[in-house]
Amino acid sequence: MTKAVITGTGLYTPAHAIDNATLVEAFNAWVDSENAHLASAIQAGEREPLAYSSSEFIEKASGIKSRFVMDAEGILDPKRMRPRLPQRDNDEPSVQCSMALDAAREALAKAGVDAAEIELVIVACSNLERAYPAVAVELQQALGAQGYGFDMNVACSSATFALHTAANAIASGAVKRALIVNPEICSAHLNFRDRDSHFIFGDACTAIVLESDDVATAAERFEILGTRLVTQFSNAIRNNAGFLNRVTDSDPLAVDKLFVQEGRRVFKEVCPLVAQLITQHLASLELEGGDLKKLWLHQANRHMNDMIARRVLGFDPDTEQAPIILDRYANTSSAGSIIAFHLHRENMRADDIGVICSFGAGYSAGSVVVRRQ
Repeated sequence: MTKAVITGTGLYTPAHAIDNATLVEAFNAWVDSENAHLASAIQAGEREPLAYSSSEFIEKASGIKSRFVMDAEGILDPKRMRPRLPQRDNDEPSVQCSMALDAAREALAKAGVDAAEIELVIVACSNLERAYPAVAVELQQALGAQGYGFDMNVACSSATFALHTAANAIASGAVKRALIVNPEICSAHLNFRDRDSHFIFGDACTAIVLESDDVATAAERFEILGTRLVTQFSNAIRNNAGFLNRVTDSDPLAVDKLFVQEGRRVFKEVCPLVAQLITQHLASLELEGGDLKKLWLHQANRHMNDMIARRVLGFDPDTEQAPIILDRYANTSSAGSIIAFHLHRENMRADDIGVICSFGAGYSAGSVVVRRQ
């Protein structure tokens, strides 16, 4: 069977960054205005005042210190508290296509591959800016790629599910080269007025080039030894925005049309699911945690990553073995584990083994075991 190898990755980082202190200042200004508006009800004991956020609370809860976003001004405006991204003309590149072009070109350059050699383009992310035409097909045209493209959504696991799909296409001989892009604009579906989650997400876009081993020419290659996926339905992480909203006459500004989660429940249910997935996947390849040089985990919460890594490896790893990028990038959904792989693989030597793993809404989780050639 043909081997699929990762030969290049790319990363688009938005120009705007917001640290915790700045985000908290905007949130607390909104709290002050809301509490003033509700003053009579609060004084009558009919409701509790809204609580302030703080940098200490955010970092203790998540490990996040900052995040990159497509637009900071709109988020930091207490009267708006959401990004401001003007609608583009139909003949202009879409926002996600523009992000994807930047990341894709870096990945292609590192792989030494011309866009015209790409036969499969997958845009995989948690939220797509339109139903159709597919952003992947738009990106395919913008790059000058060949073959076919399609969009897919498995929330935070979209990148690993796309890696599984592309690797299988290469292994079967259907294509020789594939491009996966993960344009995540998570700030657009985040409720910046929810104290428990207003700090969670950031924006970014990653890209990965996969090739058949017999055509790859890049000096740096990571052979995909195997992929394994799992899904288990849960309402603990949810976003009810969709095209049926207008026909069900639901409120398009309702809280459930944005990101909603039961954080403690997610922690308790997802961590063992992911640790078991990785452990069983390694065992199927006659490997174990001690064989791993790197764990490039989904970057949602530092405490989740620490627990999963501990269960897989049998000890508390340092950030060299289990890299953390969420302190700077926050949760970038499917892009997170790929950012970790992109930025933290420089010390991998020939035959070193690592795992790229994502997990999120669904529940969904994907494990990709790679070996440095």
